[in-house]
Amino acid sequence: MVFFKTLVVSALLTVARAALDISNPAGLMVGVARVDITPPVNPGWLPLDEYDHEKLYVRAIVFSNNNETAAIIGCDLSNIEELVYQDAAAQVAELLDIPVSNIILSSTHTHGASPAGIGLFFTSENYGYYEVPGAAVEAVKIAMSKMEPAMVGYNTGSAHPNANRDAISPVTGLWTEAVNLTAPADREVEVLTFVRPNGSAIASYTSYAMHPVASYLTGYTSADWPGAMMRWIEKAFPGDVVAIYSQQASGDVNPRWLRTTTNDLLSMRLANITGYDVDHETIEVAVRNRSLPIARADPVYIRQVFTQIEALGIIVAEEVIRVMGETNDWDSNPTIWSKQQNVSCPGRKRLDNSTYNRAGHPGVYNTTNVAPIQIRTGVLGIGDKILVTVGAEIYTRIGWRIKAMAPMLKTMLVTMSNGKAPSGYIPDTESWSHLTFEVLGSNLLPGSCAEDSISQSLTDLASEYKQRISNNTSQ
Repeated sequence: MVFFKTLVVSALLTVARAALDISNPAGLMVGVARVDITPPVNPGWLPLDEYDHEKLYVRAIVFSNNNETAAIIGCDLSNIEELVYQDAAAQVAELLDIPVSNIILSSTHTHGASPAGIGLFFTSENYGYYEVPGAAVEAVKIAMSKMEPAMVGYNTGSAHPNANRDAISPVTGLWTEAVNLTAPADREVEVLTFVRPNGSAIASYTSYAMHPVASYLTGYTSADWPGAMMRWIEKAFPGDVVAIYSQQASGDVNPRWLRTTTNDLLSMRLANITGYDVDHETIEVAVRNRSLPIARADPVYIRQVFTQIEALGIIVAEEVIRVMGETNDWDSNPTIWSKQQNVSCPGRKRLDNSTYNRAGHPGVYNTTNVAPIQIRTGVLGIGDKILVTVGAEIYTRIGWRIKAMAPMLKTMLVTMSNGKAPSGYIPDTESWSHLTFEVLGSNLLPGSCAEDSISQSLTDLASEYKQRISNNTSQ
C-alpha cells in the first residue's frame, strides 16, 4: 500500500510542476502550508480535545530567489527514519526540481506522537513514519500555490525552561536522568523570520534545545510543548502564518519541570499522590519497561500535564514573537545555496540488555568488525544566514563548538534533521565517561571522532558558502 501511494504521488509531480511556476528572478518569494496528520480517534480512548497540541502537523516553508528554491519542512513526530527521509526528500526535490540538499526535513521529537492508548516506542514502527512523504509533498504543493514576495531576517533570544538531564542520583550515587542545574544547557532561541514587504508575518522557523517529553507515556496524542509553541505563534498573527520548530543540541537537555507528568503516571497505578515533586525516573521506569501497562490516568492529572505543556510552549513562543518583532536586518534578495556530506566514525554494538541496565553501570559491547557509523551533516545558506544540520541528537557542548567554529555567518543549528544516523545519541568528548542512558545506548565508539568530525564538517561547509557569497559580492 505504501509503495502504491508513492507511485501515485510521483505520477502527479510532473503535473504539479507544470501548473505551478515559482520562479521569480526579481526577489525572494515565500509560500507556507500546514497539513494535519493527527492519528484517527480511538473510540476506546477519546482525546481531551481541549488543547491545540493534541493535533499533529507537517508544516512547510518554500522559498525561492534567482531561480534557486529551497524548502524547510517540520513534522510533529518523534523522529524520521533514514529511508522515510530519503523517500520524502526525493519526492519534494523532484516536485521543486531542486537538489535534495536544498531541503531540510526535521522532526520536533515530540514523545507524544502516538495514537491514543499506547506509548511512543511501544510498537515496531512509530506513528507517522509513512505519512511523512505524502504529507510533505502535499504541504509543499500548497505552499507553492501561495508564493508571495517576502524578506527574510534572523535574530536570537533566550529562554530558560530547559535544563541538563544527566545527573548523579543522591540516593544510589549512580548516573541517572534528572535535572542538573550545574551542567550545560544552551538557552539560545534562534529564529528565522519571513515577512511581507510591509512587515507582516508569513512564517517563523525556530531552533531551541529541549526534549518534548512531558507527554511521554501518558497514552494521549500530543505534539508536546513544540506543538503548543507553534500554534501559539500561528494564532498570534492575522492570516495563515506558519511556525516551524526544530531541535537544537538537546541530547542532554530536558524541560526543567516534569512534576505533572510524574503525578500523571502515579495516578495510573492508583498510587498516593502528595502533589510534591518526586523522582521522575523511578516512577517512569515501570511504565517504560512495561511491567506496568499504560492505563487511563486520573483526568485531573492528565489535564495538569497538558496545561503545563501549553505553558512551556507559550513561554518559548512569546520569546520567539519578541525576537521576530525585534529583527531589523532584512534581506529581499538572498543567495540560496546548499551542500551535504557524511562524516564517518568507528561504531560498536551493545550486547547486554539496555532495559535492565539503562544507566549507572558499564555496558557490554562488541567493538570488532562493526561497520563505521555514517552521520549526515549539511548547510543551507540564505544570504548571510546558514542553517547547519545534523542527522542525530547531539550534546550541548557539541552545539556550542559548532557555533564557535562558524562565527563568520549567522548560524542556526538544526539537529534530528535530514535523516536519522545509526549512531544514537552523540555525547561530547567530555561526557563519554558518564554512565548515562545516552552514553550507554550510543552506537559510537567512545572518543572525540564524532564531535571533531561533525564540527569540522559544518565549519568547512560554512566556509565554502562564505567564500561563495564573498565572490558574488566582489563581482
